[in-house]
Amino acid sequence: IFDLLFTGNMSSRKGLNGACSVHEYTGSFIGQSAHFKMTSVCGHVMTLDFIGKYNSWDKVDPAELFSKAPTEKKEANPKLTMVKFLQVEGRGCDCIVLWLDCDKEGENICFEVLDAVLPVMNKPRGTERTIYRAKFSSITDTDICNAMNHLGEPNRNEALSVDARQELDLRIGCAFTRFQTKYFQGKYGNLDSSLISFGPCQTPTLGFCVERHDKIQSFKPETYWVLQAKVNPEKESSLTLDWDRVRVFDREIAQMFLNITKMAKEAKVESVSKKEKVKQRPLALNTVEMLRVASAALGMGPQHAMQIAERLYTQGYISYPRTETTHYPENFDLKGCLRQQANNPYWAETVKALLSEGINRPRKGHDAGDHPPITPMRAATEAELGGDGWRLYEYITRHFIATVSADCKYLQTTISFSIGPECFTCIGKVVTSPGFTEIMPWQSIPLEESLPHCEKGDLFPIGEIKLVEKQTSPPDYLTEAELITLMEKHGIGTDASIPVHINNICQRNYVTVESGRRLKPTNLGIVLVHGYYKIDAELVLPTIRSAVEKQLNLIALGKANYHQVLEHTLDIFKRKFHYFVDSIAGMDELMEVSFSPLAATGKPLSRCGKCHRFMKYIQAKPSRLHCSHCDDTYSLPQNGTIKLYKELRCPLDDFELVLWSSGSRGKSYPLCPYCYNHPPFRDMKKGMGCNECTHPTCQHSLSMLGIGQCVECENGVLVLDSTSGPKWKMACNKCNVIVHFFENAHKVRVSPETCDLCDAALVDVDFNKAKSPLPGDETQHSGCVFCDAVFQDLVELKHAAMRHPMHRGGQGKRQGRGRGKGRRPGGRLNPKKPKDKMAALAAYFV
Repeated sequence: IFDLLFTGNMSSRKGLNGACSVHEYTGSFIGQSAHFKMTSVCGHVMTLDFIGKYNSWDKVDPAELFSKAPTEKKEANPKLTMVKFLQVEGRGCDCIVLWLDCDKEGENICFEVLDAVLPVMNKPRGTERTIYRAKFSSITDTDICNAMNHLGEPNRNEALSVDARQELDLRIGCAFTRFQTKYFQGKYGNLDSSLISFGPCQTPTLGFCVERHDKIQSFKPETYWVLQAKVNPEKESSLTLDWDRVRVFDREIAQMFLNITKMAKEAKVESVSKKEKVKQRPLALNTVEMLRVASAALGMGPQHAMQIAERLYTQGYISYPRTETTHYPENFDLKGCLRQQANNPYWAETVKALLSEGINRPRKGHDAGDHPPITPMRAATEAELGGDGWRLYEYITRHFIATVSADCKYLQTTISFSIGPECFTCIGKVVTSPGFTEIMPWQSIPLEESLPHCEKGDLFPIGEIKLVEKQTSPPDYLTEAELITLMEKHGIGTDASIPVHINNICQRNYVTVESGRRLKPTNLGIVLVHGYYKIDAELVLPTIRSAVEKQLNLIALGKANYHQVLEHTLDIFKRKFHYFVDSIAGMDELMEVSFSPLAATGKPLSRCGKCHRFMKYIQAKPSRLHCSHCDDTYSLPQNGTIKLYKELRCPLDDFELVLWSSGSRGKSYPLCPYCYNHPPFRDMKKGMGCNECTHPTCQHSLSMLGIGQCVECENGVLVLDSTSGPKWKMACNKCNVIVHFFENAHKVRVSPETCDLCDAALVDVDFNKAKSPLPGDETQHSGCVFCDAVFQDLVELKHAAMRHPMHRGGQGKRQGRGRGKGRRPGGRLNPKKPKDKMAALAAYFV
């Protein structure tokens, strides 16, 4: 982009967050010389969330989330420190030009950026304009320069419509999700879903899948009969005729027709008609059609297809992939786009022929006023893109070429026959001009058997007449392509959010993706939808969400008041929520038929500290422990394995410890089920294992096994994994850093002594004599993992292989804590530590 806006030298550097580059150059802006500074953001800068205590599921009644719970904008990704980064770069600037995606979400991000940088920019002089918005739909020199020459202003109304949608989805979704998750997970052990979520768009999406499932289950096949006739125009050829009545459902009547036609010896030609027909070239490509084809023809899920399309767009291969428009503007450079494809071996001949003979103007489609249709913007090869990237690009390109190609023309011949009193027909098609089907061969007219030359009154001998018995068949499960069509038809979601909603119902274990990308509802998905229908059908029907989407569009157009739409919609759903809570027994009756109660689920694992009976480990999501005697349930870390930890007990509450592990290449730590759910110390939070416990004397605690500050993250402490021998390791209790050390050592113990250089705890290591890597046949050594010259070659730093990056759930940043007398809580390693040691450790990162 930068090369298009200026000529001269450009300097580039990484911003303070390490994720966004900053490019600086001198150029011309609105006729004046200016110093430019250009950078980016990573999606939304801010996200909407509830404040403080309202994020606690245990302390807040979900009903309060509709009105009482205040919301606030928080940084979408605190680790990126995007607000600080924007303020540092924006300080002292005179003007800002916003180049965000040209849709409602992009417009919303515009104002997030403005909120961050306007306070630090230079104040405008009088009525001087300082805020500009660039509108573009592809990353090409023409489009970029055109956008720079026609700068507009950000649209506040479109941004407000996104704010309204975010607040509605947050309040409605969280209230229903929290209530039904706590209610049903507190009663049933085999739901196999970590979250029983509800979403104003997600739930109607699931409703479509279950509606089709119900039709399949209630389908009763019917038997019908078809009269099939064959005639012999020539001695060694036969022609199959279609019965004009198509089928009958009464066997006796079908037999009667068979008897009548069998009396005839010849079939008489009643008429011969020939008609030239046209199969129209496709409309220009929009997002929904691209997602449909990606699923139905390319076997890609909508979410995956959208991610690939976004990557192709950012690399400059295609135009903006989120658009509802299927109509090219009059000034769109169709020939320029076509010329880009003139050298690709797959379609070069077709493209060159179109350029020399003249292109056809694309069909007039729907202009939604957002972006041009999805179009290839530059040539690419299979080697460049590879895999799914190439397959999607190839389809987009073929579709574009087809839109400027000729229609497919064919000659259809229809011959009508009479056999006795019954009428039969035979149809044949011959392509006269293939048109766009040359570039889209899967759309070509299927080859049919050639029809004989004949005229009215001709007679053909009958080869065979028989009655064929068939049965009506049930519909199949919805394909993703069919679901996308239904969502678009009923106004559920937007072109950008449709893939997200479909992905969510798969992730929540409400549907499974079967062969042919068909969506089959699970028991949980079916029961939920049936329960909504039983209590309040509008929770699952598409009608109410469609009405809300229309109101949001009115906000975007400036025709509806943001606050009034928000209050009115929340009031409706608040009433529905209270009725849902009062009527939950109706859904529960369906649940107890399909799922087992907690007490009857899982296998005995560890003893309860209260009653000393065995608690059952429920492995299905979310994995947890349940004591049927005390009727208590204890949540556990997710996405790993849980086993009993040597029958050892917690000194605080007498519960048996369990060991969580993310796998042989990951990390593991023991935990007390009670402490994990009820933190025993003020500086601990819910969801902490023994590797974060500040108990001063427990042999499993951070105080006894903590070695030193994590070498990568700010607050983490490296803790010895005492179960890892003989492949010993220590792991950070905050991030996924793992340090492998002292392989084949007999014992590794954390010493109460600390390193004079870096304050880390010293480590005592015992090796077997046969496998000792220590010099001079020594088997024992005590020293600092970071600073000791003997230990230096025995340490290897890695990242844990996690099944899921959020293996413990988000706990937020907590103060790091070392151990040993000289340790400064939360402090970094002593700056006196030799730099070459840090460099040596960093070299081992994988």
